[in-house]
Amino acid sequence: MKVTVKQGLRGGEITAIPSKSDAHRLLICAALADAPTTLICPATSEDIEATAGVLRGLGADIERTAEGYTVTPIKCVPEECLLDCGESGSTLRFLLPVAASLSANATFVGHGRLPQRPMDELYDALTAGGAQITSGCKLPFHLSGSLLAGEYEIGGSVSSQYLSGLLMGLPRLSGNSRIVVKGKLESKGYVLMTLDALSRFGVDIKREENTFKVPGGSPYKTPGTITVQGDWSNGAFFLCLGALLKEGVTVKGLDEGSMQADKAVLAVLEEMGAQVERSQKGITVKKGHLHGVTVDASHIPDLVPVLSIVGALAEGKTTFINAGRLRAKESDRIKTVCSMITALGGRAEEHEEGLAVWGGLSGGEVFGAGDHRIVMSSAIAAAVCPVTITGAQAVGKSYPGFFEDLSLLGAEILKED
Repeated sequence: MKVTVKQGLRGGEITAIPSKSDAHRLLICAALADAPTTLICPATSEDIEATAGVLRGLGADIERTAEGYTVTPIKCVPEECLLDCGESGSTLRFLLPVAASLSANATFVGHGRLPQRPMDELYDALTAGGAQITSGCKLPFHLSGSLLAGEYEIGGSVSSQYLSGLLMGLPRLSGNSRIVVKGKLESKGYVLMTLDALSRFGVDIKREENTFKVPGGSPYKTPGTITVQGDWSNGAFFLCLGALLKEGVTVKGLDEGSMQADKAVLAVLEEMGAQVERSQKGITVKKGHLHGVTVDASHIPDLVPVLSIVGALAEGKTTFINAGRLRAKESDRIKTVCSMITALGGRAEEHEEGLAVWGGLSGGEVFGAGDHRIVMSSAIAAAVCPVTITGAQAVGKSYPGFFEDLSLLGAEILKED
């Protein structure tokens, strides 16, 4: 699908959609719980549906309702499971350890760039713990065997999702376990989200720096009804849009007390000179005197594409460092962000572990590269210039209603199949 977003955004109000990151975790916890759970999650996405589908494959009964999901937990895992993770890295990395803890006999499949995304360290940890995985964890692969309680080591520099998957799977085992993270723990906020989700289901894991003590035989206890948090990751697109508009944009439904790492977007925008206001109505960001900064992306890699748009429209150069993990996302985001900025008339400089942007934007046509965050970031540039995006259907991965919400802020959007 090709989408053209004409210049003319005027600002206004948007309500944040449910957090994809929170929904993944709460669906998994609900599927492992002692009784059914009602999950309040009025909007969904391809990635959330991938997690729900894999959990159904493992034996959970998950019904989509107008308000969210009704989850009846897993009681008996089918003798053989076909588990399709779609293009969702979170689904695969979270649910592989969970499936291993359930002693599932399962075939995992995936699509898009998912088969190329790294899994080596998780493979090493799980096979050392008793799981049997064919093809070196390269999709498609088959899982069998049983995960055993004990000590696990996992690298912290590739993906926090490996650690989160183990944290959700190991409490089911009869014995106590200990996870040691080697090196610097990247995306720490996402691990804190996992610990928060577990605590909401009564699972208490002790953390001491980079060591996590997991009590065995910990029952997941349903809270009955639980609400998915508003999504800072997708709300960031509109907060960044506000930084480009004199009228600003107000995003409702975001909690600054959330463990979501991408709430850091506010601190970055304030450092760049945007005006940030907080009220009972929501969080409002308005244009200020924007200037370039250096952004450490180690804990907020998903913010780089949209912050690059703001950076390209700021005075001076904006540099993103510690962003090497962007190369293993839905696209090589260091390359595709640079391509996006240059296609829109700005300047971009690719580094091995990051990038720099500057120069202003004049408009153009961007290839979405099958990456939802490239598509949505490109559209935000319509605050100052006309933008055409090919492959715009990629927004379905995390935010199917993105263009409809953008139109509420005055965007004139033309779609072509």
